[in-house]
Amino acid sequence: MTEDQAEAGRGSGDQPPKLAVSVILLRDAPGGLEVFVQHRVSTMDFAAGMVVFPGGRVDDVDSSGWTFSVDLLNAHVAAWAGTSVSKDASQARHNAGRLLAAAVREVAEECGITLVQSSLIPWANWVTPEGQPRRFDTYFFVSAAGPGVEPRHETTEAWQSQWLPVRQIVEDEAAGVLRLLPPTLAILDELLDLGAVVPILQSKRTIKSVRPRPGDMEEYFRLRRLGEKWDMSTPRPTQS
Repeated sequence: MTEDQAEAGRGSGDQPPKLAVSVILLRDAPGGLEVFVQHRVSTMDFAAGMVVFPGGRVDDVDSSGWTFSVDLLNAHVAAWAGTSVSKDASQARHNAGRLLAAAVREVAEECGITLVQSSLIPWANWVTPEGQPRRFDTYFFVSAAGPGVEPRHETTEAWQSQWLPVRQIVEDEAAGVLRLLPPTLAILDELLDLGAVVPILQSKRTIKSVRPRPGDMEEYFRLRRLGEKWDMSTPRPTQS
């Protein structure tokens, strides 16, 4: 799901999820829409061997020192209105700033590029199910890679970082060539439906906090193998 999460959330799955961010870098290419992904090493404690987007946990350093405009923070507060960011109205702007700061920092550390703050667009929020040894409240952003901006492989938690066509990733996952977590795969499905950078950036979204229950992740993949897509923002009925 994100980078640098192996160090976060240690302990019981009953603990509150740790705040984390993930940044989906986009570009249009002759072969279709591409995203920049990392192939995590197989020795990681979290998401070992998975294909993920750059990102990581929100650290103490992300709580101060930033100078985001009030308009930008207000826009992000509004975008995250259905998530834990805005649960406490008095802290919502500060929480949105922490996420932005973490996203800029993680991409700089892992990809060697500095994103323009306003280029980060809120996209999704997923919370790890209860009962997992590591739980995260992860905020996903999309951002278009500008002309001449070339992210690099600069993280030891992955053995490779590269641009890949979204369609290829989805097809390779279905064929068992690549492994992805449900949030990554669900987001790629959304991007594939939109098809190109401009429609993605102009998409009008109402972000719902996706909170799968224990067992939902397995059910998601089971249904997918049967050719069915399940929107986990709409929970399954409780089984009696």
